[in-house]
Amino acid sequence: YHCGGCQILLFICILTFSLQTKTGIALLYDEGSENAFDIRLKLTKEVLTIQKQDVVCVSGSNHSTNHRTVTLHRQPVGGLGLSIKGGAEHKVPVVISKIFKDQAADQTGMLFIGDAVIQVNGINVENATHEEVVHLLRNAGDEVTITVQYLREAPSFLKLPLGSPGPSSDHSSGASSPLFDSGLHLNGNSSNTAPSSPSSPIANEPKYEKRWLDTLSVPLSMARISRYKAGTDKLRSNAFEVLALDGVSTGIIQFYTSQESADWLRAVSTNIGDLTLQNMKMANKCCSPCDQVVHMGWVNERIQGIDSSQPYKYKFLALKGSSFYIFSTPPVSTLDWVRAEKIYNLCEVLFKVHKLWLADDCWLQANFYLGLHQDYDLEDQRPYCFSVMVGQGKSHFFNVELGSELAVWEKSFQRAIFMEVQRTGSKTYMCSWQGEALCFTVDFALGFTCFDSKTKNVLWRFKFSQLKGSSDDGKTRVKLLFQNLDTKQIEMKELEFQDLTAILHCIHSFIAAKVASVDPMFIDSQSIARRYMYSN
Repeated sequence: YHCGGCQILLFICILTFSLQTKTGIALLYDEGSENAFDIRLKLTKEVLTIQKQDVVCVSGSNHSTNHRTVTLHRQPVGGLGLSIKGGAEHKVPVVISKIFKDQAADQTGMLFIGDAVIQVNGINVENATHEEVVHLLRNAGDEVTITVQYLREAPSFLKLPLGSPGPSSDHSSGASSPLFDSGLHLNGNSSNTAPSSPSSPIANEPKYEKRWLDTLSVPLSMARISRYKAGTDKLRSNAFEVLALDGVSTGIIQFYTSQESADWLRAVSTNIGDLTLQNMKMANKCCSPCDQVVHMGWVNERIQGIDSSQPYKYKFLALKGSSFYIFSTPPVSTLDWVRAEKIYNLCEVLFKVHKLWLADDCWLQANFYLGLHQDYDLEDQRPYCFSVMVGQGKSHFFNVELGSELAVWEKSFQRAIFMEVQRTGSKTYMCSWQGEALCFTVDFALGFTCFDSKTKNVLWRFKFSQLKGSSDDGKTRVKLLFQNLDTKQIEMKELEFQDLTAILHCIHSFIAAKVASVDPMFIDSQSIARRYMYSN
């Protein structure tokens, strides 16, 4: 057991030293409109910050409004020097999608890719179609005044990298598409064919730059991650959501590749885990040595027996002292520990890994290699599932987001249960047989003892090593088969308990803890989640 405890502490230390600080570009996806727009992520030890691009005034007079009015002088070669996308027919504004270097729009220094066109020569075009705006700009004469506003949340299809070639509309047909660039960098219609002077920024005019600005910061302490579409078992493609303790959400963060998504998921999860460890240390300062927090964190609990649109609900689990806690929200103060939804004695629970992989063929491999048995009541699409079986035959089914989390939960349950077994030393239960009231004791040092509840006379006693088998009726009765050390014969002891499941789990916990105290490597060899991680 002690060796196993050292290993989990080593794992936690690895998490601590691999603390992630990083930045990167991603998309923020809106499930309602199905639009996605560019954002920049900034991850620090305690916060995940979302930044959005905006155009800011860096010098000159700063106007309170975000609107900029710019006058363009159409050039004989190069026209207005820009391209546009979008239109009211697609329920998006018309947006500047390209600006061509050293041409009219670029020379102003006041226009940017992502600017939404608000007015053309005083005419409001916010509700205009793509073709209407194209026609207006092409026939506006040599001097065109446009009013723009930077669209921070422009759908991603309206934006293209600077300098990337895109299809322009066919001038001969007069047709334009809001999903493609309509080029206004060619020779446009003009009543005056004389060359006009190139546009240039005036010295005292305000100067603008496009910058990434902080728009939302999500604290990672006690935060949770979700990769699933709301109300379903379907994983989001290369995307996840981070939700803070107070419910503030980043929204759905989508990445361009699965590798980027995996890297960010691990980085954010690592920082959340490190902060959780810090919270555990703070909580343990206020607790006695026998009531320490071993592990805690978010999981998804499957709601059983309910035909609901929400098959899973977020729960916060904690292993503390002698108990296993289930919360709807994390305990942030000492008083919160008594407000748990469920509290179970650790000696009387049984942890079981159910499923690890998504794909059917991978599941078959896990079945073969790890000796798992799939439960019919867990035939869903989520990997990394485990259950905690408790008294009266009840179970709680959980899912976590990462395989590493599953391995930590498995190890933490083992550690917490073994600590509680050694701390408790023995557990005694009332039972009966043929009308006699008896007491049945499971003792870490002595094994199994049965005595008369009234006279306290010991009826029989066997060591753990003498238990050779058992069977039960699934209700109240259990038959324990022991080998007599003197005669080598098998003796059957039949008992009846009010809560048979709790007693069987307790026997399992004591025997496992006893084996672990003799051979610490045995428990590691039985760790399904750890074997999965190594084999993968």
